[in-house]
Amino acid sequence: MSSKRFRPDVDAPEYHGRYSPYDIIKEGTIAIVLVGLLTIILAIVFGSPDERAITIKTWSNAAPVDFATTALSELNGTSGTAQYGAPYNTASTGQQLGPLQLSKWVGVRIPINTVKDFVISPLRAMPSQPALRDALTQWISASTSTQDAWVANYTKAADKLTFTNSVVTVPAANAGPVPIFINDLTQMARTGALDQALITESGYYTTDYTRPLLFLADGAYLESVATKQHLLGTQWGMMNETGSYPGQAWLWLYSFWYQIPPFNSSWGANADVLVWGLMMLLSALLLLVPFIPGLRSIPRRSRVYRLIWREHYRDQK
Repeated sequence: MSSKRFRPDVDAPEYHGRYSPYDIIKEGTIAIVLVGLLTIILAIVFGSPDERAITIKTWSNAAPVDFATTALSELNGTSGTAQYGAPYNTASTGQQLGPLQLSKWVGVRIPINTVKDFVISPLRAMPSQPALRDALTQWISASTSTQDAWVANYTKAADKLTFTNSVVTVPAANAGPVPIFINDLTQMARTGALDQALITESGYYTTDYTRPLLFLADGAYLESVATKQHLLGTQWGMMNETGSYPGQAWLWLYSFWYQIPPFNSSWGANADVLVWGLMMLLSALLLLVPFIPGLRSIPRRSRVYRLIWREHYRDQK
């Protein structure tokens, strides 16, 4: 196979045309200014809204009954966090990929006891209040069966829970200190103290928002806000930011799988790990295209390259 030697004086003849002055500093400055102005204008017109963060304080003031009901679910062990499993507890096996129980492999890395971490410990951090202090002493000194009986009695009457004159009221009998817990925790949340208490449980200086986020997610308020803002998974939430603003369009493929069977039906409990596994498989196929016989030959056999380099082949003719 012969190769043609490159000859600069023949293959690249000297240019003899006209020259025009060019100030790269001036052109670069103009480009930066124009792009900067365009970015600012487009951000003002089409930019994403800067919504205030939803906190437990926001939630408990907007929907105190929902907060109190959620606090009870943390106490009686029926909340999403209490029943989640790894990495928070061992209440369930968690999501699995076929026979692979991935959650169990991870284990309990962020141990959370909803009774202790979401209710009792925050209340113990409150300034000394005689009624609350006595209620905590009564709870701590009681047996587990007695505590369960108190919570069960309160839970039976929870459907009649009301919030009147800034007080949580439930017509529950033989509920021990539980009514005081739910009412005082609600008051604590409405002042913003619960947000801080849940954060500082991991240390005074911390940016770990796991506990307040889980508590917030266990209630119905966050979902109601997400519904109004079109952010639910069924609304292609990963595709949108608040309202009708464009969001992370590059995540459309992840969102797509959640909209179709079996990910949105009988396998929904394992949808996250199934979609993750599928995306890892597709990503691996994309990376391995140059090494997969047949697949790597598609561009050559389809001759699509002749369309891309049509000018070159036209000149060759």
